[in-house]
Amino acid sequence: MPDQSHSLTGACLCGAVRYRYDGPLGGALGAVTLCHCRECRRAQGYGSAAAPALATGFTVVKGADAVREYESSQGKKRAFCGVCGSPLYSRRDAHPAAIRLRLGAIDETPPSLRIEAHIFAADAAPWSIIAGAPAYAGLEPERG
Repeated sequence: MPDQSHSLTGACLCGAVRYRYDGPLGGALGAVTLCHCRECRRAQGYGSAAAPALATGFTVVKGADAVREYESSQGKKRAFCGVCGSPLYSRRDAHPAAIRLRLGAIDETPPSLRIEAHIFAADAAPWSIIAGAPAYAGLEPERG
């Protein structure tokens, strides 16, 4: 992905937390990834899609008091809404200038943003392999 600046907003599921991000995503900051490791699957309910971003560009505009952080491994914090549990970003103590925005919380994903790497693919759950599965624009037909 080329280095380019983005201006975007995001929120948790219940709306208690809203944020704004202004700055680059991916590019020189690192690859936009979908992580299949056990920790990400447990924290997210599936793999974790994340884009590297600059901490200085991230601002919580509503609900800062609802943001919680969990140290999932030494020095790695996963931030989420303390009301609904929606994942927002992660950060590492050793790299205070960087965060990894969770793509699912972004209101309108920039069209240029693409997963550039599946990481920990050897740990992917068998049910997450979707090759050959049908795709539908809405619900599958059997659900009406």
